[in-house]
Amino acid sequence: MLASGNTSSHPASFILLGIPGLENSQFWIAFPFCVMYLVAVVGNIIILHIIRTDHTLHEPMYLFLAMLAISDLVLSSSTQPKMLAILWFHAHEIEYHACLIQVFFIHAFSSVESGILMAMALDRYVAICFPLRHSSILTTAVVVKLGAVVMVRGLLWVSPFCFMVSRMPFCPNKVIPQSYCEHMAVLKLVCADTRVNRVYGLFVAFSVGGFDMIVIGISYVMILRAVLRLPSGEARLKAFGTCASHICVILALYIPALFTFLTHRFGHHVPRVVHIMFANVYLLVPPMLNPIIYGVRTKQIRDRVIRACCGKDL
Repeated sequence: MLASGNTSSHPASFILLGIPGLENSQFWIAFPFCVMYLVAVVGNIIILHIIRTDHTLHEPMYLFLAMLAISDLVLSSSTQPKMLAILWFHAHEIEYHACLIQVFFIHAFSSVESGILMAMALDRYVAICFPLRHSSILTTAVVVKLGAVVMVRGLLWVSPFCFMVSRMPFCPNKVIPQSYCEHMAVLKLVCADTRVNRVYGLFVAFSVGGFDMIVIGISYVMILRAVLRLPSGEARLKAFGTCASHICVILALYIPALFTFLTHRFGHHVPRVVHIMFANVYLLVPPMLNPIIYGVRTKQIRDRVIRACCGKDL
């Protein structure tokens, strides 16, 4: 069934296959995915609750962490409920506009997450290199403005993806061989020249992810130089400790994201099941790990969680 417009035609729905190649195991694979999703949701909600209720945590680092938690909740919830429905209940069909909405949320909030990590790297740089001026440079107003810029950038840069795809005709094939709608996967079903879309996709990837990684890299080079100049070994260890959790979060996001991005465009010989598993990891593991890493590495949050678990702090 085709729905026609003035300049485009599109199917009423697409078919998401889930994890091709592992059809016989999909039911059981869904259980660890479900556990990871629950950890991501519960962990990030706890982080948000602690930061909201403890006014001593209304500082730049924790405000950025709250933004990261919100982004994680949106990013994981945009794909995991549908993926679990596919793996457990064979609900493979997804409505056309729901698919485009999923494309928008995945790419917009991946951009937002990357931008927040960049802002957190800048926060660590100011805190370690200019500790006496940290509170005057990164005021609450500056933090809110940085968060707003990151959000607007994600929304503005990604919106053309959905607009351009919605104006193009689709081939009769409506099968997407993975568990969620992603820009490149949807683009492969278009029966038209998609060079403009692909070029714009590369532009967004490099102008967002590339820019953010450059800023993060420069920030940590400067941090490393400042830390190595500290006279005390204990001070150096403490400074490294404050950055260790952030570096782990950065690696957890960018490594699978880069693999997925490069495989979509150049990894034609990579087994499809490997690509799809990494694509799912990219959207689920960082939201799951972020609250765990920050909960373990950040004393203030760890102490609040322990007190709450012991019934001393509700």
